[in-house]
Amino acid sequence: METIIIVATVLQGIAISLGMGSSTLAITNFFVAIADGKIDPTERKMMGVVYVFLRIAMLLILATTLVLIGINYFWLAQAAPLAFLPDQSTLIAVLFLNSWLMTKRLMSSKFGPAIQASTWYTLGIITALLPLGLPALSYGQFLLGYIAVIVSAIVLVNGLMSYLKKD
Repeated sequence: METIIIVATVLQGIAISLGMGSSTLAITNFFVAIADGKIDPTERKMMGVVYVFLRIAMLLILATTLVLIGINYFWLAQAAPLAFLPDQSTLIAVLFLNSWLMTKRLMSSKFGPAIQASTWYTLGIITALLPLGLPALSYGQFLLGYIAVIVSAIVLVNGLMSYLKKD
């Protein structure tokens, strides 16, 4: 059982790293692509490859999280509860919902990329701090901080988009 926990945790860390890196590339590619006002086929193709890696990371995060929840709930009888579960579950849900909304073109490009990037980074930071025992926040405190990060990302992303489109 310990081996499964270790493998799932390591794979989850890899998936979060892959997601953060791919998200960074996705938003950077997006900035470069919109700078001239149109996304050409080459840019679209490169962005498509990055999106594949983002989806792989999301599926791997979902799978490893479900494995860890299952082990925690069914085998360990909550002897070692996952303290970050509500925060992590919220972030994973936002990643999937926002990705789906963007794919269906129901989420504006003014909000979607910033929400996705800020969610990936928040997930990475919380996961990195967890072993140190630092994220001792209530769920309400977590949500307030997360909303502040999203708002900051929206301002930053839209400011950069306005600046790039100006030329």
